[in-house]
Amino acid sequence: MKNDTPSLPFRQSETIVDPLSELAREGARRMLAEALKAEADAFVASFLDEQLEDGRQRIVRHGFGPERQIQTGIGALDVQRPKVRDRLATSDPSTKIRFTSNILPKWARRSVSLDALLPVLYLKGISTGDFQEALSAIMGPDAPNLSPSVISRLTAGWQTQYDTWIRRDLSARHYVYIWADGVYLQARMEENAECILVIIGATPEGKKELIGFQVGLRESAQSWHELLADIKGRGLSVAPEIAVGDGAMGFWNALDRAFPSTKHQRCWVHKLKNVLNCFPKQMAPAVKSDLDDIQHAGTRKQADAALAMFSEKYGAKYPKGVTCLIKDQEAMLAFFDFPAEHWGHLRTSNPIESVFATVRHRTVRTKGALSQKTAKLMVFTLIQAASKKWLRLKGRNQLPKVIEGTKFNDGVEATDDAENRAA
Repeated sequence: MKNDTPSLPFRQSETIVDPLSELAREGARRMLAEALKAEADAFVASFLDEQLEDGRQRIVRHGFGPERQIQTGIGALDVQRPKVRDRLATSDPSTKIRFTSNILPKWARRSVSLDALLPVLYLKGISTGDFQEALSAIMGPDAPNLSPSVISRLTAGWQTQYDTWIRRDLSARHYVYIWADGVYLQARMEENAECILVIIGATPEGKKELIGFQVGLRESAQSWHELLADIKGRGLSVAPEIAVGDGAMGFWNALDRAFPSTKHQRCWVHKLKNVLNCFPKQMAPAVKSDLDDIQHAGTRKQADAALAMFSEKYGAKYPKGVTCLIKDQEAMLAFFDFPAEHWGHLRTSNPIESVFATVRHRTVRTKGALSQKTAKLMVFTLIQAASKKWLRLKGRNQLPKVIEGTKFNDGVEATDDAENRAA
Protein backbone atom coordinates (compact mmCIF):
# COMPACT_ATOMS: atom_id res chain seq x y z
CA MET A 1 0.00 0.00 0.00
CA LYS A 2 1.35 3.35 -1.06
CA ASN A 3 2.08 5.77 1.77
CA ASP A 4 0.76 9.23 0.84
CA THR A 5 2.00 10.85 4.05
CA PRO A 6 4.04 13.90 3.03
CA SER A 7 7.69 13.77 4.06
CA LEU A 8 9.26 16.60 6.00
CA PRO A 9 12.92 17.57 5.69
CA PHE A 10 14.99 16.41 8.62
CA ARG A 11 17.11 19.09 10.26
CA GLN A 12 20.08 18.53 12.49
CA SER A 13 19.50 19.51 16.10
CA GLU A 14 22.28 22.09 16.00
CA THR A 15 20.87 23.82 12.91
CA ILE A 16 19.04 27.03 13.76
CA VAL A 17 16.24 28.04 11.38
CA ASP A 18 15.52 31.75 11.71
CA PRO A 19 13.21 33.17 9.01
CA LEU A 20 13.89 36.71 10.25
CA SER A 21 17.66 36.32 9.75
CA GLU A 22 17.12 34.74 6.33
CA LEU A 23 14.89 37.67 5.36
CA ALA A 24 17.51 40.14 6.59
CA ARG A 25 20.23 38.39 4.59
CA GLU A 26 18.12 38.40 1.42
CA GLY A 27 17.31 42.09 1.89
CA ALA A 28 20.96 42.90 2.50
CA ARG A 29 22.00 40.93 -0.58
CA ARG A 30 19.54 42.84 -2.78
CA MET A 31 20.53 46.20 -1.32
CA LEU A 32 24.23 45.41 -1.83
CA ALA A 33 23.59 44.39 -5.44
CA GLU A 34 21.68 47.63 -6.11
CA ALA A 35 24.37 49.73 -4.44
CA LEU A 36 27.12 48.08 -6.49
CA LYS A 37 25.14 48.60 -9.70
CA ALA A 38 24.50 52.27 -8.85
CA GLU A 39 28.20 52.78 -8.07
CA ALA A 40 29.23 51.33 -11.45
CA ASP A 41 26.58 53.36 -13.29
CA ALA A 42 27.76 56.56 -11.60
CA PHE A 43 31.35 55.79 -12.63
CA VAL A 44 30.32 55.25 -16.26
CA ALA A 45 28.22 58.45 -16.20
CA SER A 46 31.22 60.47 -15.05
CA PHE A 47 32.96 59.61 -18.36
CA LEU A 48 30.08 60.37 -20.74
CA ASP A 49 32.19 62.99 -22.50
CA GLU A 50 34.89 60.40 -23.28
CA GLN A 51 34.20 59.02 -26.77
CA LEU A 52 36.07 56.96 -29.35
CA GLU A 53 36.84 58.20 -32.86
CA ASP A 54 33.78 56.40 -34.23
CA GLY A 55 31.48 58.18 -31.73
CA ARG A 56 30.93 55.27 -29.35
CA GLN A 57 31.20 55.67 -25.60
CA ARG A 58 34.68 54.87 -24.33
CA ILE A 59 33.62 53.68 -20.84
CA VAL A 60 30.74 51.17 -20.70
CA ARG A 61 29.31 48.53 -18.39
CA HIS A 62 30.69 45.07 -19.06
CA GLY A 63 28.62 42.50 -17.20
CA PHE A 64 29.53 41.05 -13.82
CA GLY A 65 32.42 39.24 -12.23
CA PRO A 66 32.07 35.72 -10.85
CA GLU A 67 29.80 35.22 -7.85
CA ARG A 68 31.51 35.08 -4.46
CA GLN A 69 30.55 35.02 -0.81
CA ILE A 70 31.17 37.92 1.56
CA GLN A 71 31.08 37.10 5.27
CA THR A 72 29.13 39.74 7.23
CA GLY A 73 27.65 40.09 10.69
CA ILE A 74 24.33 38.67 9.45
CA GLY A 75 25.84 35.77 7.55
CA ALA A 76 27.29 35.03 4.13
CA LEU A 77 26.01 37.10 1.18
CA ASP A 78 26.38 35.93 -2.44
CA VAL A 79 27.33 38.92 -4.58
CA GLN A 80 28.63 39.72 -8.06
CA ARG A 81 30.81 42.74 -8.65
CA PRO A 82 29.82 44.85 -11.70
CA LYS A 83 32.54 45.23 -14.32
CA VAL A 84 33.37 48.31 -16.37
CA ARG A 85 35.23 48.26 -19.68
CA ASP A 86 37.50 50.83 -21.29
CA ARG A 87 37.06 50.37 -25.07
CA LEU A 88 40.10 52.45 -26.00
CA ALA A 89 42.67 50.27 -27.74
CA THR A 90 46.13 51.10 -26.42
CA SER A 91 49.42 49.34 -25.88
CA ASP A 92 50.10 51.31 -22.67
CA PRO A 93 48.16 49.78 -19.73
CA SER A 94 48.76 52.88 -17.59
CA THR A 95 46.46 54.94 -19.83
CA LYS A 96 43.49 52.62 -19.33
CA ILE A 97 40.66 53.87 -17.13
CA ARG A 98 39.89 51.27 -14.47
CA PHE A 99 36.93 50.96 -12.13
CA THR A 100 37.50 50.05 -8.49
CA SER A 101 34.53 49.61 -6.18
CA ASN A 102 34.72 51.47 -2.85
CA ILE A 103 31.85 49.36 -1.52
CA LEU A 104 33.29 45.96 -2.41
CA PRO A 105 37.08 45.89 -2.87
CA LYS A 106 38.32 43.40 -5.43
CA TRP A 107 39.68 40.79 -3.03
CA ALA A 108 37.37 41.40 -0.03
CA ARG A 109 35.98 38.29 1.64
CA ARG A 110 34.77 39.74 4.95
CA SER A 111 33.10 42.97 6.04
CA VAL A 112 35.14 45.55 7.98
CA SER A 113 33.05 45.03 11.14
CA LEU A 114 33.78 41.29 11.03
CA ASP A 115 37.49 41.99 10.60
CA ALA A 116 37.29 44.03 13.82
CA LEU A 117 35.46 41.23 15.67
CA LEU A 118 37.82 38.37 14.79
CA PRO A 119 40.89 39.63 16.71
CA VAL A 120 38.76 40.17 19.82
CA LEU A 121 37.51 36.57 19.74
CA TYR A 122 41.05 35.31 19.22
CA LEU A 123 42.58 37.50 21.94
CA LYS A 124 39.86 36.45 24.41
CA GLY A 125 41.02 32.87 24.09
CA ILE A 126 38.77 31.25 21.47
CA SER A 127 40.82 28.62 19.66
CA THR A 128 41.07 28.63 15.89
CA GLY A 129 39.01 25.43 15.68
CA ASP A 130 36.10 27.00 17.60
CA PHE A 131 35.60 30.12 15.45
CA GLN A 132 33.03 28.58 13.12
CA GLU A 133 30.99 27.22 16.02
CA ALA A 134 31.16 30.55 17.88
CA LEU A 135 29.93 32.52 14.88
CA SER A 136 27.48 30.05 13.38
CA ALA A 137 24.53 31.42 15.38
CA ILE A 138 24.76 34.83 13.67
CA MET A 139 26.35 33.89 10.36
CA GLY A 140 24.72 30.60 9.52
CA PRO A 141 26.25 27.11 9.55
CA ASP A 142 28.49 27.67 6.52
CA ALA A 143 31.40 30.03 6.89
CA PRO A 144 33.88 29.05 4.17
CA ASN A 145 36.04 32.11 4.71
CA LEU A 146 36.41 31.45 8.44
CA SER A 147 37.74 27.90 8.49
CA PRO A 148 40.40 26.96 11.09
CA SER A 149 43.15 27.17 8.46
CA VAL A 150 42.01 30.66 7.43
CA ILE A 151 41.87 31.80 11.06
CA SER A 152 45.35 30.40 11.69
CA ARG A 153 46.71 32.40 8.78
CA LEU A 154 44.90 35.52 10.03
CA THR A 155 46.25 35.31 13.58
CA ALA A 156 49.78 34.70 12.35
CA GLY A 157 49.34 37.60 9.97
CA TRP A 158 48.24 39.99 12.75
CA GLN A 159 51.40 39.30 14.76
CA THR A 160 53.58 39.61 11.67
CA GLN A 161 51.96 42.91 10.69
CA TYR A 162 52.46 44.28 14.20
CA ASP A 163 56.11 43.20 14.30
CA THR A 164 56.70 44.86 10.92
CA TRP A 165 54.85 48.01 11.93
CA ILE A 166 56.80 48.64 15.14
CA ARG A 167 60.08 48.37 13.19
CA ARG A 168 59.02 50.45 10.17
CA ASP A 169 61.27 53.23 8.88
CA LEU A 170 59.90 56.74 9.56
CA SER A 171 62.68 58.74 7.89
CA ALA A 172 60.43 59.67 4.95
CA ARG A 173 57.43 60.57 7.14
CA HIS A 174 56.36 64.07 8.14
CA TYR A 175 53.53 64.81 10.56
CA VAL A 176 52.30 68.41 10.61
CA TYR A 177 50.14 68.00 13.73
CA ILE A 178 50.18 65.31 16.41
CA TRP A 179 47.70 64.34 19.14
CA ALA A 180 48.77 62.50 22.29
CA ASP A 181 46.79 60.87 25.09
CA GLY A 182 46.91 58.05 27.58
CA VAL A 183 43.89 55.79 27.20
CA TYR A 184 42.65 53.28 29.77
CA LEU A 185 40.90 50.19 28.38
CA GLN A 186 37.77 48.74 29.94
CA ALA A 187 39.69 45.49 30.32
CA ARG A 188 42.39 45.76 32.99
CA MET A 189 46.04 45.26 32.19
CA GLU A 190 48.62 43.71 34.45
CA GLU A 191 49.20 46.90 36.44
CA ASN A 192 46.14 48.99 37.27
CA ALA A 193 48.04 52.26 36.78
CA GLU A 194 49.16 51.37 33.27
CA CYS A 195 47.38 52.46 30.13
CA ILE A 196 48.00 52.76 26.39
CA LEU A 197 50.07 55.83 25.47
CA VAL A 198 49.06 56.86 21.95
CA ILE A 199 50.34 59.37 19.39
CA ILE A 200 48.43 60.05 16.17
CA GLY A 201 49.70 62.39 13.44
CA ALA A 202 48.35 64.30 10.45
CA THR A 203 50.33 63.95 7.21
CA PRO A 204 50.83 66.82 4.73
CA GLU A 205 47.92 65.30 2.77
CA GLY A 206 45.60 65.65 5.76
CA LYS A 207 45.48 61.92 6.49
CA LYS A 208 45.52 60.78 10.12
CA GLU A 209 47.88 57.95 10.98
CA LEU A 210 48.80 56.01 14.09
CA ILE A 211 52.45 56.96 14.71
CA GLY A 212 53.17 54.96 17.82
CA PHE A 213 51.80 53.51 21.06
CA GLN A 214 53.02 51.55 24.03
CA VAL A 215 51.93 50.51 27.50
CA GLY A 216 53.08 52.97 30.16
CA LEU A 217 52.17 55.47 32.86
CA ARG A 218 50.17 58.45 31.64
CA GLU A 219 51.73 60.93 34.08
CA SER A 220 55.28 59.65 33.59
CA ALA A 221 57.60 61.80 31.49
CA GLN A 222 59.90 58.79 31.21
CA SER A 223 57.19 56.60 29.66
CA TRP A 224 56.43 59.26 27.06
CA HIS A 225 60.13 59.86 26.47
CA GLU A 226 60.63 56.18 25.66
CA LEU A 227 57.80 56.33 23.11
CA LEU A 228 59.06 59.53 21.47
CA ALA A 229 62.67 58.30 21.50
CA ASP A 230 61.59 55.12 19.71
CA ILE A 231 59.79 57.18 17.06
CA LYS A 232 62.80 59.44 16.54
CA GLY A 233 65.14 56.46 16.53
CA ARG A 234 63.29 55.05 13.53
CA GLY A 235 63.95 58.21 11.54
CA LEU A 236 61.23 60.78 12.31
CA SER A 237 63.41 63.90 12.29
CA VAL A 238 61.02 66.69 11.23
CA ALA A 239 59.34 68.25 14.25
CA PRO A 240 55.53 68.60 14.19
CA GLU A 241 54.25 72.17 14.09
CA ILE A 242 51.95 71.69 17.08
CA ALA A 243 51.02 68.94 19.54
CA VAL A 244 47.60 68.57 21.17
CA GLY A 245 46.98 66.85 24.48
CA ASP A 246 45.76 67.04 28.07
CA GLY A 247 47.78 69.07 30.54
CA ALA A 248 47.94 66.33 33.19
CA MET A 249 50.48 64.18 31.35
CA GLY A 250 54.21 63.68 31.38
CA PHE A 251 54.03 64.06 27.60
CA TRP A 252 54.92 67.75 27.55
CA ASN A 253 58.29 67.37 29.29
CA ALA A 254 59.16 64.50 26.98
CA LEU A 255 58.03 66.50 23.92
CA ASP A 256 60.29 69.44 24.81
CA ARG A 257 63.24 67.05 24.94
CA ALA A 258 62.41 65.33 21.65
CA PHE A 259 60.99 68.24 19.59
CA PRO A 260 61.67 71.54 21.39
CA SER A 261 60.32 73.68 18.52
CA THR A 262 56.85 72.09 18.56
CA LYS A 263 54.12 74.34 19.95
CA HIS A 264 51.81 73.18 22.74
CA GLN A 265 48.01 73.16 22.48
CA ARG A 266 46.06 71.97 25.50
CA CYS A 267 42.84 70.04 24.92
CA TRP A 268 39.75 72.12 25.62
CA VAL A 269 37.58 69.08 26.34
CA HIS A 270 39.84 68.02 29.20
CA LYS A 271 40.23 71.60 30.41
CA LEU A 272 36.45 72.13 30.52
CA LYS A 273 36.07 69.08 32.76
CA ASN A 274 38.88 70.21 35.06
CA VAL A 275 37.51 73.74 35.42
CA LEU A 276 33.91 72.58 35.93
CA ASN A 277 35.09 70.32 38.77
CA CYS A 278 35.97 73.51 40.69
CA PHE A 279 32.38 74.82 40.56
CA PRO A 280 29.09 73.64 42.09
CA LYS A 281 27.15 71.32 39.78
CA GLN A 282 24.21 73.72 39.50
CA MET A 283 26.54 76.33 37.99
CA ALA A 284 27.87 74.01 35.29
CA PRO A 285 25.62 75.22 32.39
CA ALA A 286 26.46 78.90 32.97
CA VAL A 287 30.18 78.28 33.46
CA LYS A 288 30.37 76.02 30.39
CA SER A 289 28.68 78.73 28.30
CA ASP A 290 31.29 81.28 29.42
CA LEU A 291 34.10 78.84 28.62
CA ASP A 292 32.62 78.19 25.18
CA ASP A 293 32.75 81.94 24.53
CA ILE A 294 36.51 81.76 25.01
CA GLN A 295 37.33 78.71 22.91
CA HIS A 296 34.94 79.61 20.09
CA ALA A 297 35.94 83.28 19.86
CA GLY A 298 36.64 84.54 16.35
CA THR A 299 39.95 86.19 17.20
CA ARG A 300 42.59 85.90 19.87
CA LYS A 301 41.78 89.41 21.08
CA GLN A 302 38.16 88.39 21.62
CA ALA A 303 39.28 85.21 23.41
CA ASP A 304 41.57 87.21 25.72
CA ALA A 305 38.70 89.59 26.49
CA ALA A 306 36.32 86.68 27.24
CA LEU A 307 38.95 85.07 29.47
CA ALA A 308 39.48 88.34 31.36
CA MET A 309 35.71 88.63 31.84
CA PHE A 310 35.61 85.04 33.14
CA SER A 311 38.36 85.82 35.66
CA GLU A 312 36.58 88.95 36.87
CA LYS A 313 33.22 87.19 37.11
CA TYR A 314 34.35 84.10 39.07
CA GLY A 315 37.74 85.02 40.54
CA ALA A 316 36.50 86.20 43.94
CA LYS A 317 34.33 83.19 44.84
CA TYR A 318 35.95 80.42 42.78
CA PRO A 319 39.68 81.21 42.52
CA LYS A 320 40.64 77.55 41.96
CA GLY A 321 38.51 77.36 38.84
CA VAL A 322 39.97 80.57 37.44
CA THR A 323 43.54 79.52 38.29
CA CYS A 324 42.98 76.14 36.60
CA LEU A 325 42.02 77.99 33.41
CA ILE A 326 44.48 80.87 33.22
CA LYS A 327 47.60 78.88 34.17
CA ASP A 328 47.56 77.36 30.66
CA GLN A 329 46.29 80.47 28.87
CA GLU A 330 49.02 80.56 26.21
CA ALA A 331 48.74 76.84 25.43
CA MET A 332 44.94 77.00 25.39
CA LEU A 333 44.93 79.62 22.62
CA ALA A 334 47.81 78.41 20.45
CA PHE A 335 45.38 77.26 17.75
CA PHE A 336 44.77 80.89 16.72
CA ASP A 337 48.17 80.83 14.96
CA PHE A 338 46.98 78.12 12.55
CA PRO A 339 44.41 78.01 9.72
CA ALA A 340 40.84 78.52 10.91
CA GLU A 341 39.79 75.38 9.01
CA HIS A 342 41.95 73.37 11.43
CA TRP A 343 40.73 74.88 14.70
CA GLY A 344 38.15 72.16 15.26
CA HIS A 345 40.90 69.55 14.97
CA LEU A 346 43.43 71.40 17.12
CA ARG A 347 41.28 72.38 20.08
CA THR A 348 40.90 68.82 21.32
CA SER A 349 42.61 65.45 21.54
CA ASN A 350 39.29 63.77 20.70
CA PRO A 351 40.74 62.24 17.50
CA ILE A 352 42.32 59.69 19.86
CA GLU A 353 39.19 59.34 22.00
CA SER A 354 37.02 58.67 18.95
CA VAL A 355 39.50 56.09 17.66
CA PHE A 356 39.58 54.27 21.00
CA ALA A 357 35.80 54.22 21.26
CA THR A 358 36.00 51.20 18.94
CA VAL A 359 38.69 49.56 21.04
CA ARG A 360 36.77 50.13 24.29
CA HIS A 361 33.58 48.80 22.75
CA ARG A 362 35.35 45.60 21.75
CA THR A 363 37.09 45.10 25.11
CA VAL A 364 34.25 46.03 27.48
CA ARG A 365 33.31 42.40 28.18
CA THR A 366 36.83 41.03 28.41
CA LYS A 367 37.22 39.24 31.72
CA GLY A 368 40.36 39.28 33.84
CA ALA A 369 43.49 41.22 33.04
CA LEU A 370 45.16 41.61 29.67
CA SER A 371 48.87 41.02 29.35
CA GLN A 372 50.88 43.83 27.78
CA LYS A 373 51.50 41.70 24.69
CA THR A 374 47.80 40.92 24.28
CA ALA A 375 46.78 44.54 24.85
CA LYS A 376 49.24 45.81 22.24
CA LEU A 377 48.15 43.29 19.62
CA MET A 378 44.46 43.98 20.29
CA VAL A 379 44.89 47.76 20.05
CA PHE A 380 46.99 47.53 16.90
CA THR A 381 44.64 45.14 15.09
CA LEU A 382 41.47 47.06 15.99
CA ILE A 383 42.96 50.45 15.10
CA GLN A 384 44.17 49.11 11.76
CA ALA A 385 40.59 48.07 11.00
CA ALA A 386 39.13 51.38 12.25
CA SER A 387 41.67 53.52 10.36
CA LYS A 388 40.06 52.56 7.06
CA LYS A 389 37.18 54.90 7.98
CA TRP A 390 39.20 57.82 9.36
CA LEU A 391 38.30 61.10 7.72
CA ARG A 392 40.93 63.52 6.49
CA LEU A 393 41.42 66.95 8.01
CA LYS A 394 39.22 69.77 6.82
CA GLY A 395 41.04 72.43 4.83
CA ARG A 396 43.92 70.13 4.01
CA ASN A 397 44.91 72.50 1.18
CA GLN A 398 46.24 74.78 3.93
CA LEU A 399 48.70 72.20 5.26
CA PRO A 400 51.44 72.92 2.68
CA LYS A 401 51.35 76.58 3.77
CA VAL A 402 51.80 75.55 7.40
CA ILE A 403 54.77 73.41 6.40
CA GLU A 404 56.33 76.29 4.44
CA GLY A 405 56.14 78.49 7.52
CA THR A 406 53.34 80.80 6.39
CA LYS A 407 52.08 82.88 9.29
CA PHE A 408 48.41 82.88 10.24
CA ASN A 409 46.81 85.61 12.33
CA ASP A 410 43.51 84.56 13.92
CA GLY A 411 43.27 81.71 11.43
CA VAL A 412 43.80 83.86 8.33
CA GLU A 413 46.93 83.82 6.22
CA ALA A 414 49.01 86.89 7.03
CA THR A 415 49.74 89.09 4.00
CA ASP A 416 52.45 91.76 3.76
CA ASP A 417 49.82 94.52 4.00
CA ALA A 418 48.27 92.97 7.10
CA GLU A 419 51.67 92.62 8.75
CA ASN A 420 52.56 96.24 7.95
CA ARG A 421 49.26 97.46 9.46
CA ALA A 422 49.84 95.33 12.53
CA ALA A 423 53.31 96.85 12.89
